[in-house]
Amino acid sequence: MKRSFHFLTRKLHRYLGLVLGIQFLFWTIGGLYFSWSDMDEVHGDHQRKAASPVPVNGAIVSPVLALQNLRNVRPVDSVTSLSLIQILGKPVYQIKCQAHGTHQAKTYLADALTGKLRSPLSKEEAIQVAQRQFTMPASVVAVEYLTTTNGHHEYREQPLPAYAITFDHPSQTTVYVAAELGTVQKFRNNKWRVFDFLWMLHTMDYQSRDNIGNWALQLFSILGLLTIISGFVLYWISSKQIRKLKMA
Repeated sequence: MKRSFHFLTRKLHRYLGLVLGIQFLFWTIGGLYFSWSDMDEVHGDHQRKAASPVPVNGAIVSPVLALQNLRNVRPVDSVTSLSLIQILGKPVYQIKCQAHGTHQAKTYLADALTGKLRSPLSKEEAIQVAQRQFTMPASVVAVEYLTTTNGHHEYREQPLPAYAITFDHPSQTTVYVAAELGTVQKFRNNKWRVFDFLWMLHTMDYQSRDNIGNWALQLFSILGLLTIISGFVLYWISSKQIRKLKMA
């Protein structure tokens, strides 16, 4: 009976270790990379210029005028936020609002000097915005206009449409500029991409990356606990010192 129990425990421990070993390796490698990484570099903060102050060389009109112009062309129900930003050195009102009968927010831009609505950023404007924000001297090698992204895209769950502007730099940095917001949203570089991949393996969420309550992680956590317990049991039933105490 004891031999059978000993054999089953050892076999359970062996196979659990084999199944979980690869995932434990991923957790360890990921943990090492996370702890040794500078998060400012991962997020590209060292490549991003500080936000420039809004220029007020001319007389800025009241945002009420911009809202009136917006109501003349769009069925606006309510405003969720109104900000004064700068786009290529010019003051602009960024108006986030909701249309009648919907709960979906939309953003509009208005010239803060005249109150007139302006179009979302063009490709050329987005490139200039990205170049002004990127601190490194590098040329643009690719521009992509995004209207949709999936759960694996590095710009997932971010404002769309957006321009993905990639620079000729060793870090292969891509700057994402939201067309309707008129601002840079994210910097993505090779360090972030490695971090994101390892984070996916770490959380075992292969879709959205951030669901730490997924079934795979829960299952492996339970199996990991069983592996540890079986190891303690093996030590107890295999230890010579324990056997001597039992015989004494």
